[in-house]
Amino acid sequence: MAVVVRDLEEAIRVYTGAFGLALLHREDIPGQHVRVAFLGDPAGGEHAAQVELLEPAGAEGAAAKFLAARGPGVHHLAFRADDLSGEMERLRREGRPPLEARPRPGAHGHAVCFLHPKHACGVLVELVGEGERHEADQR
Repeated sequence: MAVVVRDLEEAIRVYTGAFGLALLHREDIPGQHVRVAFLGDPAGGEHAAQVELLEPAGAEGAAAKFLAARGPGVHHLAFRADDLSGEMERLRREGRPPLEARPRPGAHGHAVCFLHPKHACGVLVELVGEGERHEADQR
C-alpha cells in the first residue's frame, strides 16, 4: 500500500512510533517526482507486507496532483509480478490495459506499471516486476 504524505520525515516518525514499523528503505525516484520510504516489520522478510510513503518532490507528478486534489491518503496498492511484461500483455488481452505501453522505473530499480482504477474496482494498482530491472538501471 502506498500513502501520499505532505512531510516524509514526519510520516516516518508517526508510522514507526505509533505502529512499530521499521524504516526498511528510502530513495528518490526522479522520474516519478517522489521521495519514498518503505516501512514494515523488520522480522517479516522481504516478501512481508510493507507501507510505502510517498512525498511529492515538487509540483509535478501523480503524487503532487493527488495531494493537491485530495490531501494525504492511500494512493495505490502494489502487487509483485514475476513476469511484468507477460502480465501487461495478459491485462491488455483482457481489456484492462496498463497506463504505460512499457514498464517504467520504480523503487529499488524494479520495472513497474500502473493499472487505471476503472480496471481495479476504483483503486489505482501498481504491478512491480520482481525479477525485472528497468532498462535504465541495466547499464
